[in-house]
Amino acid sequence: MIRCNLSRYMGEQKMNISDVARQTGLNRSTISLLYHETATRVDLDTLEKLCQIFNCSVGDMLELGAGDQR
Repeated sequence: MIRCNLSRYMGEQKMNISDVARQTGLNRSTISLLYHETATRVDLDTLEKLCQIFNCSVGDMLELGAGDQR
């Protein structure tokens, strides 16, 4: 399973879903799905915007779960 670390980054920056939506222009429901790790897909533009505001790489934002590495 691929894990999304958005909730961790938001917590570190003390940001809520509305803050992220305002800064990125992304839909709140998109951010909510990623925050709660219920998203089944993510758009590359979405990932790019999130990585830009949290100053991280794609590999930092998304990671392969420990039991899934091959």
